[in-house]
Amino acid sequence: MATKHSWRDGMSSDNIKGLVLALSSSLFIGASFIVKKKGLKRAGASGVRAGSGGYSYLLEPLWWAGMITMVVGEIANFAAYAFAPAILVTPLGAVSIIISAVLAHIILREKLNAFGILGCVLCVVGSTTIVLHAPQEREIASVIEVWDLATEPGFLFYAALVVTASFVLIFHFIPQYGQTHIMIYIGVCSLIGSLSVMSVKALGIALKLTFSGMNQLIYPQTWAFTLVVIACVLTQMNYLNKALDTFNTAVVSPIYYVMFTSLTILASVIMFKVILESDGISMLWFYLYDLEFVT
Repeated sequence: MATKHSWRDGMSSDNIKGLVLALSSSLFIGASFIVKKKGLKRAGASGVRAGSGGYSYLLEPLWWAGMITMVVGEIANFAAYAFAPAILVTPLGAVSIIISAVLAHIILREKLNAFGILGCVLCVVGSTTIVLHAPQEREIASVIEVWDLATEPGFLFYAALVVTASFVLIFHFIPQYGQTHIMIYIGVCSLIGSLSVMSVKALGIALKLTFSGMNQLIYPQTWAFTLVVIACVLTQMNYLNKALDTFNTAVVSPIYYVMFTSLTILASVIMFKVILESDGISMLWFYLYDLEFVT
């Protein structure tokens, strides 16, 4: 059973590395939302919009610039998961909300009302509290250990619920409500994203161990996690593009962050069996409560 660990007890060197990488990731990802949005708007002016099922943005250089920026951020994020618990890394995405909201206001002329600003502030407050109470993660000696955790009944049940809910949203709700209800697109991104983070975490651990001299590439489980990462990321990107093309960036970013973070923390608690201190658990309500402010 993982022991409690808080900022007051001092962070491990790995946690500090993870924190720095996560903050760097948020800077790049926050900026990428804006660049991709401009690319989507430019592509939509000359072809079928992404929100209407078009893929003309694949020919737009500005969209690719945004994608490259996001990839750089995701690489830093990927590395962060190899060093620190998902419960510490994921909430730091709040920084990307501030960056994207400020840049959306300056560059895209998208306005956030007072409640939207308050929602962003609450996201940051909640993130800070969770980071301060992030537990020390158990030591993982092999990707096989992660696979065993991922195939336990509790997490398999969670994964089945996520996949089922995603299919229902994609095939039933998106055709009817995708253009008018932001929660549909964001729901798919967040649900699938919680699985992708767990797979990224597993793959990051495998690569970290491999680089330290314990080759994990010989195990089929490593490649299974890789396939899950690819499938999940492609699905996330597809529906995130649709959300960005259809709705205000300053609204998409915080809602996506709130749902994605909450589901990722839940998935991490189930899979890795980490436990937040009571103050940290109570802050999860801030994330859910934020949805009332940013919508």
